Amino acid sequence: MGAATVAVTDATFDAEVRKSPIPVVVDFWAEWCGPCRMIGPALEELAEQYAGKVKIVKVNVDENPDSPATLGVRGIPALFMFKDGQVVSNKVGAAPKAALETWIKSAI
Repeated sequence: MGAATVAVTDATFDAEVRKSPIPVVVDFWAEWCGPCRMIGPALEELAEQYAGKVKIVKVNVDENPDSPATLGVRGIPALFMFKDGQVVSNKVGAAPKAALETWIKSAI
């Protein structure tokens, strides 16, 4: 089975995130970021759990600097919730799965 989260690039950001018919959680991360790797498995599980209701995508900030720069991302992991193409909520830093789930549920 493939990953439940979708890898998004600067080139696909608008199509995958801003034009999505369902809410999108964007995880800005990097390979070298320990806390990013810590929340990865929880995000994969939540992506499966909320499939069809919420899309969870990952943007590697090293390979795609434009999207995080546009949103003013300063630290990672940084999670942004988009609804109808707009940022409705954001969260910086690692959090346990239960906290991530509560945050996602509050926005859908």
